[in-house]
This record gives sequence, structure tokens and C-alpha cells, in this order.
Amino acid sequence: MLIELYGHPFSSYTWKAQIAFHAADLDYKFHMLDPGHPDNLAFVAAHGGPFGKFPVMDDNGTVVFEATSIIEHLAAHHQKASGLIPSGRAEKLRQMDRVFDNYVMNVMQVVVDEQLRNPEGPDTARQEEARAKLRRAYAWLEPRADLLCRGPLTLVECAAAPSLFYADWVEQIGDDCPDLKALRARLLALPEVVRCVDAAYPYRHLFPLGDPHRD
Repeated sequence: MLIELYGHPFSSYTWKAQIAFHAADLDYKFHMLDPGHPDNLAFVAAHGGPFGKFPVMDDNGTVVFEATSIIEHLAAHHQKASGLIPSGRAEKLRQMDRVFDNYVMNVMQVVVDEQLRNPEGPDTARQEEARAKLRRAYAWLEPRADLLCRGPLTLVECAAAPSLFYADWVEQIGDDCPDLKALRARLLALPEVVRCVDAAYPYRHLFPLGDPHRD
């Protein structure tokens, strides 16, 4: 049976899991999460952790939620995906994965959520605080960026691609971070990532900030 993945094409964390599937050349069945697919929504509500979040994967009866956990499962249980977390680099890869999730992706989401909460009057102080945190994260990543995306895709690239794709719309990566800009461009040129970008394109109008049509 095919592995089943529940998510949405515009979701950054869905991308993260999908990039891993694409990199490992693993076939999977995608289940769309929207009002037109109530059974899929019910599955995620039941299996997506405390808050019913996605993506959620069903690997022949083994159900896993959270994108990082999905990639960990693939690397541990599918030989084609073992290179996503090579044993000799596992600790450093996991650390960088948490950086992209916690200090880029989740910080970017603060700005977006505030805009969605009150489009006419968002808490701009809260948004600017998050944007300042993004700039600080960019500065930390800059001297490390040139080392990433230089070989077979790993857990880190799966996290970095959606993080930088969306974060740059919220707080554009500045000219003081040329290597991070170049990393984003390298990631977006990868076939595994292009598939996600193309699938998400029809939903770009849902993004409430920045200029989502410039990429």
C-alpha cells in the first residue's frame, strides 16, 4: 500500500514532509485538507496531535504527525529515505532543523497570524518584534548558509526550503545576508522543491503579506 500523507499544498510544514518524499523518491498518496474533503479533515482532527495539526502520515497503519517526526520515520523505516538523516551527521542536522522550524518558520507565522487575526488593525508592535527576530535569525544563519544544499537533500534542506520561501515574503532577506539569499535561490531551484512551489501557486492569494507573486 502507498504511504498516505494528509496536508495542504500551501502549508509550509506539508512542504517539508513532501520534499522528503520527493528526495527519497517514495511514492505516496496525498489527501487534500479543505472543506470539500471532510473525511480527511476528520482524520487529521483525530490523529494530528493535541490541536489536530497537519501534516499527518499513515504508513500502513503507523500514524505519525509533525513534519520532522514524519521525516525521522521515513529515514528509519524506508531504505530509500535513510540519507535524509545520515548517522554521522544526525545530531547537527537535527539541531539545524530545529533552528529553521523554531527561529524562522514559527517566527514568520507570528506575523502572518497577527495579520489574519485583524487585517484592518494588526498588532504592529508584535509583528515588528517578530520581524526583528527574523533578522536576527538571518544574521545567525548567514555564515552557515553556504554549507547547506551542497549535496544530497537532508532533513535540514527539507526544513530550510519552506522556511526561507515564506519568511522572505514577511521580512525580505537583506543585502547583508548574500549567502542566505543564495541558499534560498538554490533551494527553490531544486526539482523536489519546485514540485511544491508549483502545487502551491494557486493558493498564493491567501498569503496576507508581502509580494507572494515575485517568486
